[in-house]
Amino acid sequence: MLDFLTRRLSSLSRQISPSTTRMTYPSTIQAITIAKNGGPEVIEKTEIPFPKVEPGHIVVKVEYIGVNFIDTYYREGLYAIPKLPFVLGKETAGVIIGLPTDEAVLSDPEYQTRGHKEGSRVAVDSLSTHAEYISVPWNDVYPVPESVSTLTAVAALLQGITAISFMEEAYNVQKGDIILISTVAGGLGLLFCQLAKSRGATVIGTTSTEEKAALARQYGADHVIIYKKENTVKRVLEITNGEGVHAVFDGVGKDTFDSNFEMLRRKGTLVSVGNASGAVPPFAPLKLVQKNIKLLRPTMNNYAYTSSEKMYYSNALWKLVQNGTMLPLIHKEYPFTAEGVKEAQSDLVGGKTTGKLVVKVSN
Repeated sequence: MLDFLTRRLSSLSRQISPSTTRMTYPSTIQAITIAKNGGPEVIEKTEIPFPKVEPGHIVVKVEYIGVNFIDTYYREGLYAIPKLPFVLGKETAGVIIGLPTDEAVLSDPEYQTRGHKEGSRVAVDSLSTHAEYISVPWNDVYPVPESVSTLTAVAALLQGITAISFMEEAYNVQKGDIILISTVAGGLGLLFCQLAKSRGATVIGTTSTEEKAALARQYGADHVIIYKKENTVKRVLEITNGEGVHAVFDGVGKDTFDSNFEMLRRKGTLVSVGNASGAVPPFAPLKLVQKNIKLLRPTMNNYAYTSSEKMYYSNALWKLVQNGTMLPLIHKEYPFTAEGVKEAQSDLVGGKTTGKLVVKVSN
């Protein structure tokens, strides 16, 4: 009988979350939204109801949001939106202010290993989260080590896990490989570059200006091609003595797709990372035959999909950040206003930036 009462009291104490007994949430919050698809001009900052807090959710007070190409894909309509108006954003970092109340979640070993507690710093990968407060499924919330700030966390999360998972699963970069990274001075490009060098690869990068080329070299690129001045295909074949590279990590998309096949060696791998210039149009699979090319168009969330996969890659990321192997470069902090986010997205797609763009929401 005593054992039963002890278990029952323990269960009840877990069900009564501090967030439900102590925290009073505001009725409305500010968020970055769109009411229709279009250019940056459709971005608004609006007042919306506080998000619904589900029993399996964690509530986060947002400090920083990360600006990514995927935000522009949803804004433009390249990626389907569930409904309008729509809250933009997929990457945030902040502090936990509310924990799950679902007994099944609290008893889940995967949840317990994350060690979430109120006041802890976290990074979040979840759609529609560019707002002052967010309520998201616990499995979308990554614990952040005490030595890593929320600013560093938001600058590293999506692009860092993308770099690690793509260079492990899409093409496993090895010592002695020659790797081509497009837009090497961008936020993702610099992380790809650092990681490839740490694995012993030779890195060839492409970028648009001398200043960006110098930055890429500082981050480890062995050869940098300024594509506005040089013939990229010719230079890559010169550098590789006509053989081509082992793998291409291409975030440009439509404009560089065909030339990638000229720069890959036999049995090379093309990892199509993004659509900066537009989506790649349909093509015949026979295009792969000439050199037995492997082609992938992966997404990070299908590598970091299960709870254990998310923890595996996030632990790997924080370790590489903490030991200095992968350090995100922050290009600029923008204000949490409609104009600030418009400017950030315009700068991102306009090729005016190096490193990561972030928006500061709160202290």
